[in-house]
Amino acid sequence: MKKWLLGLFISVIGMVLLSACNSEKSDDKAAADSGGGYEETTIRLAYNLPQDHHVSVGIEDFAKKVTEKSDGKVKVQVYPAGQLLSDKDMNQSILSGGVEMGVNSSTLWASTVPAMGIFDVPYVFNDYSAVGEAVNGEFGDKLRGAMEEKGAKVLMFADYGYVQFANNKRPLTSPEDFKGLKIRSIGDLPSELIQAYGASPVFMGGGEVYMALQRDTVDGATSGTTAMLQRKYDEVTKYLTINNYAYLEFLLAVNKDYWDGLPKKTQDLLTEVAAETETWIREQAEKEDTTSAKALEENGMEVYVVPQDELDVWKDAAAPVRDVFVKNAGDLGKELLDLVD
Repeated sequence: MKKWLLGLFISVIGMVLLSACNSEKSDDKAAADSGGGYEETTIRLAYNLPQDHHVSVGIEDFAKKVTEKSDGKVKVQVYPAGQLLSDKDMNQSILSGGVEMGVNSSTLWASTVPAMGIFDVPYVFNDYSAVGEAVNGEFGDKLRGAMEEKGAKVLMFADYGYVQFANNKRPLTSPEDFKGLKIRSIGDLPSELIQAYGASPVFMGGGEVYMALQRDTVDGATSGTTAMLQRKYDEVTKYLTINNYAYLEFLLAVNKDYWDGLPKKTQDLLTEVAAETETWIREQAEKEDTTSAKALEENGMEVYVVPQDELDVWKDAAAPVRDVFVKNAGDLGKELLDLVD
């Protein structure tokens, strides 16, 4: 009889303890679902643009918001302006896991994912809104898929803006004016365009351009007017040609294996904040292009805006670049062009 009572007592105690454990787990789940429950992690994020560039401002805000919304559990540690990695080293570091997250141009990603060169195909995007519609639709989904196949998850397309030409030799009022010049290029397809216009491309990172222009290592450079202003091109070049030949995107990318290992709650937070930041950056691009071009002119550069009715001459001279893109990017490249043409 005593053994029976003892067994009953032990069973009751076990049931009470089990109930308490289940209740504790439910409380923990409820706390996680109500906004807490993030696992502690530190994500290193590197970028190479000047810190006052609108893309950089957006990225810094992204990092701040992620940290704040996770109550400091998910820390995004930012390494700005090339402090950790140059733009030439960024992609390989992301793919190898040397850094968890980084920002780099679509132009430089094109060496890994040729379809990313679509943004460098001359005169594909005629206005700012067309780009946003493309990257948020099937066009963008195809590019994201191609990047994931290589090992990088795209969190954000950050609009840099249109790309132009600056030089210190003569006004570039037609493609023929490029002949004989050495022009700093930012990637393979821009180099093809520079050659199609009769100049010689010289590839170098953004931080090297000022001194190269100052020392006449190159005669000019292609870049956005925002970076031209921040990197003080007006001190070392005389002429600016605005022809909006390409629309440059920067990608906020994450090492895919690292991303897959993050808790879903953290993934959702990063995705949400990235979407908010992408919208803000896109809204700044047109405004920054306009104000920076005006500032360069006020600082002494002679600005030539290619008239709309003369653009066909520039487009015709650039036609070989489209053929190179299709050859490099294959069927996916053709699909992307069909979606935006």
